[in-house]
Amino acid sequence: MTARSPATVTPRSAWHDVPRFQVRRFAAIAMAEAPALAEEIMREIRREYPHLPVVLDDSGEPMALVGIRRAIEVFVRHLENLENSQGRPTVPPGVFQDFGRGEGLHGRSLDSLQAIYRMGVRLAWRRFADIGQRVEIPPPAMYELVDAGYEYLDGLVDQSVRGYAEAAARQAGERLRLQRRLMELLLAEQHRGDPADALAERAARIGWPLPEKVSVGVLLRPAREAVAPAVGQGVLLDMEYEQPRMVVPDPDAAGRPELLHRALTGWSGAIGPPVRPADAAKSLRWAEAAVRLMERGLLPAGEVLHCTEHTEALVLLQPEELIDDLALRCLAPLAHCGPTHGRRLAETLLAWLETRGGAPEVAARLGVHPQTVRYRLRQIRELWGDEVDDPDRRFELELVLRAKRLRGELGAARGHR
Repeated sequence: MTARSPATVTPRSAWHDVPRFQVRRFAAIAMAEAPALAEEIMREIRREYPHLPVVLDDSGEPMALVGIRRAIEVFVRHLENLENSQGRPTVPPGVFQDFGRGEGLHGRSLDSLQAIYRMGVRLAWRRFADIGQRVEIPPPAMYELVDAGYEYLDGLVDQSVRGYAEAAARQAGERLRLQRRLMELLLAEQHRGDPADALAERAARIGWPLPEKVSVGVLLRPAREAVAPAVGQGVLLDMEYEQPRMVVPDPDAAGRPELLHRALTGWSGAIGPPVRPADAAKSLRWAEAAVRLMERGLLPAGEVLHCTEHTEALVLLQPEELIDDLALRCLAPLAHCGPTHGRRLAETLLAWLETRGGAPEVAARLGVHPQTVRYRLRQIRELWGDEVDDPDRRFELELVLRAKRLRGELGAARGHR
């Protein structure tokens, strides 16, 4: 024999035990007094929250008053038809969603709105309790009415939260669109008219104070699904690019470098030098150049670099064709020395050019014996002759040799960063 599962028992409402004529009388009085109750609630709201704007509907009546009255009437009507009603009463969503939407659009939280709703329920309960005494509604039914009122309140709050969320999403989308337009103008190579005026106007539309200096960053995604780094509201970030871009206002301001360092942990990329907002495209060019060098392994990867700390590499490694042509001319004397010996002479020449010292200083820099340096320096004199004394030729030689060292074609001297 199969055991029968117990049926779900729904608690019986205390209002089912109240004679129907009393229920109808209570509902009729409450419905008749709904306009006055709505006015009372509205007056109390205006007294407690005088800063709240009053929005009128097409007939010139305050929308809040219309919504309160409608909410009372729906609640009372549900009570009147209790035998045929299922679940809690629901108000048509328009008004209370509009309340939440309005709070969101004006940048306010829902705290005040929820406090207003609770105050409305409290005032409504006082009125209903008075009516209940007049028509002799039993206490259990009135207690149940309080619970129903707060459950009804939850439904109104849910609608307002939905409207608030819609407003927040719309504002976020609009802000993102305006922010992207601002970034496009900032990073444009050429500006029409006065860029300062156009930038100030677009910045004001998103409440972004136009800074004196900006740095532009280019980021490399650690993974395709990487979440946008929490760089803070002041930093403009556009994740739509394959290599996301960001505009950092006042990059040297107190706390800004530390905030970016924490936010960009796990990311790599480069941040260009500080420039005037109208010259942001220049900072972007440096950052893009640094990222290209990172991708080729010529700058450290795995972190976000600051271009101002890698100026030498950025200046010497970008114009590769020019540097290579210069190297062919300047280092022609090494062509017949063999690769290993030629590299040692080049390293010695660079150390000599950088130190401007004698054999002991150069030897200390290279980590070799001074006598070895003297031997190499004599060879350098034989290969280049008086050219190593010419300031312009010395400059070209140092330029070329530094570029080779940055590429890893020469060993790093001791103490060289």
